[in-house]
Amino acid sequence: MNSPDAANLAALQQSDRAHHLHPFTDFKALGEAGTRVIVRGEGIYVYDQDGKRLLDGMAGLWNVNVGYGRRELIDAATDQLQQLAYYNSFFQCTTPPAIALAERLAEISGFSHVFFAGSGSEANDTQLRLARRYWQLVGKPEKQVVISRINAYHGSTLAAASLGGMQDMHKQGGLPIPGIEHVDQPYYFEADTNETPADFGVRIAGQLQSRIEELGAENVAAFIGEPVQGAGGVIIPPETYWPEVQRICQAHDVLLIADEVITGFGRLGEWFAFQRLDFEPDLVTFAKGVTSGYIPLGGVLVGERVSSVLTTNGGEFAHGYTHSGHPVACAVALANIDVIDRDGLLAHVRDDIEPYLGALWAELGERHALVGEARLLGLMGAIELVEKGRVRFDKDLKMGERCRDLAIDHGLVMRAVGDTLIIAPPLVITRSEVDELVGIADRVLTEVAFEL
Repeated sequence: MNSPDAANLAALQQSDRAHHLHPFTDFKALGEAGTRVIVRGEGIYVYDQDGKRLLDGMAGLWNVNVGYGRRELIDAATDQLQQLAYYNSFFQCTTPPAIALAERLAEISGFSHVFFAGSGSEANDTQLRLARRYWQLVGKPEKQVVISRINAYHGSTLAAASLGGMQDMHKQGGLPIPGIEHVDQPYYFEADTNETPADFGVRIAGQLQSRIEELGAENVAAFIGEPVQGAGGVIIPPETYWPEVQRICQAHDVLLIADEVITGFGRLGEWFAFQRLDFEPDLVTFAKGVTSGYIPLGGVLVGERVSSVLTTNGGEFAHGYTHSGHPVACAVALANIDVIDRDGLLAHVRDDIEPYLGALWAELGERHALVGEARLLGLMGAIELVEKGRVRFDKDLKMGERCRDLAIDHGLVMRAVGDTLIIAPPLVITRSEVDELVGIADRVLTEVAFEL
């Protein structure tokens, strides 16, 4: 589609206002402001209705890992559409792409089985069903409770939003549903503690043990967590956190679920974050980067402990989706994984771009008084905006939104989570493009400081 002219743009915005309810949006405010129409993408850039080029520092919504316009993924979808556009995975049926992707995922993850879904939300609903079904099959049906974390994001369906710990979501839906509990997140900056990060990580993980003991281990099915919390503000846990969480889960016979919807498929320089952060989950949620966002796909990697029970004496698992194992989505995922592998993007992130961007990102924190902390792991980064030290600005100033909007004016897409600015650019970003990203962020911080 070509860029619209002024008249067509006005018509598009009017039609959007009249018919389209956007996710996580104040509909009235958006209607008054008008939408930004994105019409094209190439590499790490997208272009809006005015032809303005924006460096996509958020890789779409954390998911366009191999960048825009990749012919390999487009051709994979086209070829599969021409051969078999759709068939289901019900009634003892499957398709070659679904078989091939399940095998490929087993190779890169070490997990023997996969259950396909259409999104991360669906996959996390599946996690709840799988965990409870597993304990039912092993003769412990009372193990129903799943523990998550405050400020976690696990999706927007009823079960997934309940697993998440975002209070604004819970207030609007009578959530969480029964059987979901939450403990504190490992947010070292926000805690403003004199502890070392290592001690803090162990102490916060200890809240999980306390909650399990409070509820009774005989009632707790699983703990779920994002290896690095994404929508909560790129919260990077201390190195001590995940090993301690795993120790606690094992000690109390609780399943450990890693939600890798954001961190999977190279974002931390490994196929999956658990491979870098030194823990071994029983179940793994994936979506987003599995297809680089070119087509929806999600799922659950199921470890041997759970899969052996399901496949030997589980009977029918009464759960599934119309698009489970969608052949076009699976074909695109296979092409996407091949691109990541062939182009060496894991090493590119881990050995080149992360160290390079990390050094420049840290310099922003040192250079600007507005920055209380600048942190980065893999290609997930955050800047904490502060008035001084760890003291936040008055919420009415909306500093995060102010910086975000100014960044877009200057050609950079960042995201604001309160007064935390976050980035997660495509894995294919180069050093020169990193220079551009950091240069715009630097300019934004300088201009905002001058205004203040």
